[in-house]
Amino acid sequence: MAGHSKWANIQHRKGRQDKARGKLFSKLSKEISIAAKMSGPDPDMNPRLRLAIANAKGQSMPKDNIQRAVDKASGADAETYEEIRYEGFGAGGVGIIVECSTDNRNRAASDVRTAFSKNGGNLGETGAVAFMFEQVGEIRYTEDVADEDAMFEAAIDAGGEDVAYEDGDEDAGEPGERIVYCARDELNEVSAALLEKLGEPKSVNIIWKPQTMTPVETDKVDTVIRLLDVLDDLDDVQNVYANADFPDE
Repeated sequence: MAGHSKWANIQHRKGRQDKARGKLFSKLSKEISIAAKMSGPDPDMNPRLRLAIANAKGQSMPKDNIQRAVDKASGADAETYEEIRYEGFGAGGVGIIVECSTDNRNRAASDVRTAFSKNGGNLGETGAVAFMFEQVGEIRYTEDVADEDAMFEAAIDAGGEDVAYEDGDEDAGEPGERIVYCARDELNEVSAALLEKLGEPKSVNIIWKPQTMTPVETDKVDTVIRLLDVLDDLDDVQNVYANADFPDE
């Protein structure tokens, strides 16, 4: 089974802090609006919108916020977002993929480039990093839904390819999460099968999963995490992925 990513866990906890909740809701709202504008406001006819709404609900986003995001896409003043992927390297050669949704390509490019250059990294060309990752489906459940064996069995029966575990935060009362990976093109089928057997997941997404990990030296850990956090905080950034293999604490 795949190991968990320490930065993914750190970032995951960060998204649950009250200070970051507004930022998280903003990203979720943007994804809902983009999906609704691309393929219509009916989630039954729009798989991307259906996933976006499910993920917003999984993060306890209020129904009114979700509806406003859908309605915003059909308004006369609806913004048009462009989806762009940037690739670069952090300290020690860590590969990083940054997915943006922006209404200003120049601003997004400048902000991402500045984040890399001021935090020990450098922006690369398209394709410089992607070969170290694979796009796959990711379905997350809290650990209390099923134990390790039951989750693995459910995942395999549903057509999943791998199962991982991500630590929670005991001090904050947050449970760990069990993660099912599957082929990108089979995400809808696998998530539907798991829904029937285990109930609503915490989130369902297509992600960039590292295939080649880059060890991070102890003295570079803080620098890499700072870069990832700065990128994640940019207004135009929706997702950040890294192949950092952090040393055990």
